[in-house]
Amino acid sequence: MFTTNLQPDNLEYRDTLVKHIQELKNYGYSGFEFPIAPTATQDYDKDLADYANLRCYLDEQGLADIKITTNVGATRTFDPSSPYPEQQQEALEYLQSRVDITAALGGEIMMGPIVIPYGVFPTTDFNNPIWSDELQEHLAIRYANAQPILNRLGEYAECKNVKLAIEPITHWETPGPNKLSQLIEFLDGVESKQVGVVIDSAHETLDGDGPEIFKTQVNHLAGQGRLHYIQISPPDRGAVHTSWLPWQPFLEAILPVYDGPIAIEIFNAIPAFINSLRLTRRKFWIPGEDCPNQYPSAYEIAEKAIQTTEQELNKMFYS
Repeated sequence: MFTTNLQPDNLEYRDTLVKHIQELKNYGYSGFEFPIAPTATQDYDKDLADYANLRCYLDEQGLADIKITTNVGATRTFDPSSPYPEQQQEALEYLQSRVDITAALGGEIMMGPIVIPYGVFPTTDFNNPIWSDELQEHLAIRYANAQPILNRLGEYAECKNVKLAIEPITHWETPGPNKLSQLIEFLDGVESKQVGVVIDSAHETLDGDGPEIFKTQVNHLAGQGRLHYIQISPPDRGAVHTSWLPWQPFLEAILPVYDGPIAIEIFNAIPAFINSLRLTRRKFWIPGEDCPNQYPSAYEIAEKAIQTTEQELNKMFYS
């Protein structure tokens, strides 16, 4: 990740974005995951026009062949799990606008933490944190609130040919859902099969139930037509090629039942994530944006990441 905000109306940043995409295309990347930043206003028509114009600009720069997936999150304001119907309706309208943006970018998948706002840990009325059993009981109510909203969102997304891939995210980043088992249980209450999952190797390594149960869960989701997206990401959010990533059990479960895109997700220690991900490693400096130094650049890390991923995929295909 080079940014959390594409600034689609910023003509200068468009050139920066094109430079990054062209460079990574040279390494073999054929698609990109675009973070769609939360809007400060509710001018969804402007948002849609800005992203549609961005896609036109990319096409004009010779990038019409790239695939795009969007990364979207619920927010404290736009929360489908809220107990308040008005807030739920606003969350639905907000997420529908992000589906529209995904379609305008030519994308077919919108992924991310769209059930519970990312990183917003619940507290009591006296601002005491809620954990463990109490947290799970609290979340059960929130999940029940969100299920009909996500079903309506799925029905809307189906009309736009966009799949929704909910991401279970590790417990130290967000309150829930943290595990595939929790997400599977949530989806039992969502009729639309347009609503499915993204499986991130980092989160599954940290919060998953182990390789045997993982394989059963993957087969279950695939059988329901809900295995929508896969991310390869190291548990430390650093470099893929030097990470402790369980390639074989992860890919062995997925490849027989999945033929969709596989994203490589690496965080470049951009300011928006330094605190929330508690990054202690040095920043992968970004060519053209940061001062060069003796440490690896984001381009070097990206090149080695796709090389390693292709090697591991080839092992599975040709073993």
